[in-house]
Amino acid sequence: MDVRNDILSYDEIETSALIPKKFDRSKIILKIEGILKRMLDIFGGICGVVMLIPLTIGVWIANKLSKDKGPIFYTQERIGQNGKIFKMYKYRSMVVGADEKLKEYLENNVGAREEYKKFKKLKNDPRVTKIGKFIRKTSLDEFPQFINVLKGEMSLVGPRPYLPREKEEINGFFKYITACKPGITGLWQTRGRSNTTFTDRLTMDMEYYYNHELKMDIKLIYKTVRNVVKKEGAI
Repeated sequence: MDVRNDILSYDEIETSALIPKKFDRSKIILKIEGILKRMLDIFGGICGVVMLIPLTIGVWIANKLSKDKGPIFYTQERIGQNGKIFKMYKYRSMVVGADEKLKEYLENNVGAREEYKKFKKLKNDPRVTKIGKFIRKTSLDEFPQFINVLKGEMSLVGPRPYLPREKEEINGFFKYITACKPGITGLWQTRGRSNTTFTDRLTMDMEYYYNHELKMDIKLIYKTVRNVVKKEGAI
């Protein structure tokens, strides 16, 4: 089954009533909002990095107690703004060599292969460690991305950064979605991340592209904090 058959065409998303176009703001307003957004990113990034110190100590102790000798952090190449590749930071929540193990697992499991094609993730991923399950459920694994925010590679809010291997499946949406700086959170994360398909994610990222503004970002940050506290979905 070709996953691309499940992805809407650009024309279908263009005419969708779910994505009204709001590019009617002046360049001055857009410039001011861009500056304010970056200031918000810097402030949030600093707060997040400060929190990383005790969190990293806690994750290190937890890994030691569970006899996990792998590295605490994990870096993965992602597609950034304007298609530039960058290294995204996370706390490692999977076994060492997870990407290779995924390829082998999907080759030997038809059901898992179909699930991954549709959602780009596995509900019961056998690669996730004992500590990894906890930090994923609480979204702690995403905290190192505040480093990416401070570096200017990511924003607090934006489309979730895609993997380089997913570029072909993004299809004609690529230049629109990557026009925005990728974010730690966004529409996808606040609308039931665990239950959305890859096609749903593309649609929401296009919706963000057409409608993003500072007021929207602040609302999404609030919803993300609320969902994390209630443990609904994840960052």
